[in-house]
Amino acid sequence: MRNRSVRWLVLVLTLISLILTACGTQPAAQPTAAPAAEPTTAPAAPAEEFTFGMVLVGPINDGGWNQAHYEGAQYVVEHVPGVKFIYIDKVNPADRPNVKVEQAIEELIGQGAKLIITNSAEFADGTNIAAAAHPDVFFIHASGDKVLTGEAPPNVRNLMGRMEYGKMIAGCAAALTTEAGKLAYLGPLIDPETRRLVNSTYLGARYCWETYRGRPASELAFKVTWIGFWFNIPGVTLDPTKVANDFINEGYDVILSGIDTTEGIVEANKATQAGKRVFAVPYDFAGACAQGEAVCLGVPYFNWGPDYKRLVELARAGKWEPAWEWTGPNWSNINDPDTSMIGFVKGPALSAENAAKLDEFIAKLADGSLNLFTGPLFYQDGTVFVPEGQVADDKTIWYTQQLLAGIEGQSAP
Repeated sequence: MRNRSVRWLVLVLTLISLILTACGTQPAAQPTAAPAAEPTTAPAAPAEEFTFGMVLVGPINDGGWNQAHYEGAQYVVEHVPGVKFIYIDKVNPADRPNVKVEQAIEELIGQGAKLIITNSAEFADGTNIAAAAHPDVFFIHASGDKVLTGEAPPNVRNLMGRMEYGKMIAGCAAALTTEAGKLAYLGPLIDPETRRLVNSTYLGARYCWETYRGRPASELAFKVTWIGFWFNIPGVTLDPTKVANDFINEGYDVILSGIDTTEGIVEANKATQAGKRVFAVPYDFAGACAQGEAVCLGVPYFNWGPDYKRLVELARAGKWEPAWEWTGPNWSNINDPDTSMIGFVKGPALSAENAAKLDEFIAKLADGSLNLFTGPLFYQDGTVFVPEGQVADDKTIWYTQQLLAGIEGQSAP
């Protein structure tokens, strides 16, 4: 019984095999090598979010220095995928009297920041303290020079724009416009940075006064009053509103600002509305003319975005190196938002005739045919700043010791 069943099963299997062979469905032989796979694109893994932070000395909406930095950070967010920006502003003795910059930095690191930007000269020591404590975090100290002097840890970079050119342009615009021949400079505190910017403004003004107005430098009055800090701190600094009005009452008809905020243009606008003819050149922020367009000759401004973008990308890629950078304008287009650190926006109050002269002046700076730091240049006390026939090098300009002869105002605190 069992043998008959086996024979029957073998017969059935044989018939099935013959049927499959006839239908051509026998399995193919195994290949000796795997065939090439069809090309496929695997979805890219999302990049890890990179958080960078900023500690600002003033408010992010000051219409000047701090707003320019804040908008520079926003440029990074807009142009670099996968980044997050956090900040603490108003880190100064008036707004946060018990907060040190290194404490603000610790807070940002605690929130995940891998790169920290600090934006005031007074933040130099605190930045370096925090950098030494956090060697795996990157730091940009704007306006400082501790990398240049060898005092900064290796995870710190210094970045500053060559605003000297912007101030030269501002001084030229003022000298072209003044009717009284009296220019006033609303200054912050006194240090090498602020002295060299006042000097640059004066050099631009003097050149354009002599070259385009055809008048001797002795007939141009140029006065600076320092308020004592980057912006008003009631009870600590001079009131910039009062200083601006003092200038106006003394007959100065152009006010150039060197402080972080907009009191100069605001008061010039008020005086003009009251019947006087006063012009202004604000500072730092491209949109500063909005505070008084009718009196604004223009504004020299910082464009931090492109350099902040470049440095964030370097840090993210692990290509960070310590460096001291002093970045100039893109002379092919000083107002290019993607390439030029320093710009100058002409204001509505600058006449078409003077705008053309200003363009000529800018072209001379751009092609190198004019270098206003060419000697002889003398300090207020008569000592030589730049000898005759020589051109000041970067360190000589950076560490300017006094105001130049021809400027009225203090050279030291």
